[in-house]
Amino acid sequence: MRPLAMGRVYQLIEPGPVVLLATSRRGRPNVMTMSWHMMVEFTPPRLACVVSDRNHSFAALRATRECVVAVPPAAMARKVVAIGNCSGRDTDKFARFGLSTRPAREVAPPLIEDCFANLECRVVDTRLVNAHGLFVLEVLRAWIDPARRDAKTLHHQGWGRFAVDGRVLRLASGKA
Repeated sequence: MRPLAMGRVYQLIEPGPVVLLATSRRGRPNVMTMSWHMMVEFTPPRLACVVSDRNHSFAALRATRECVVAVPPAAMARKVVAIGNCSGRDTDKFARFGLSTRPAREVAPPLIEDCFANLECRVVDTRLVNAHGLFVLEVLRAWIDPARRDAKTLHHQGWGRFAVDGRVLRLASGKA
């Protein structure tokens, strides 16, 4: 064993998969790339995500308290990274990257058809937003494209390095 730089610790624990977070404020949709998220509750499904107050999406999420979390296939890797490398402050990312959308049922931000799964979410807890940018979301409705159900996902490993999920292991877990 040898010491690891503190700035590299997140690369060991980075959650996955990389997702797209769609918001909409004043009728203007936006999308950002996000990899800092985690499940926090099974039923009802809740997840937590970190959105920096430096991100354009932060103000929309805080004000509207709703979003869509979309799971892109690994085949969209270059587009997903490009979405994350520009700001919605001055770019219509849906137009620039040719993202196909459809209206969500429960929230204003659109579903992203290019992704194989979409989660319509409402913010249910903001107690850690000021300190850590951590929003807790409840999934109101979930969508999946059955034709791409087994799509591979993209996982951020830090500093421009990504992994694509691979072999699946099935082990007894005590639950059906």
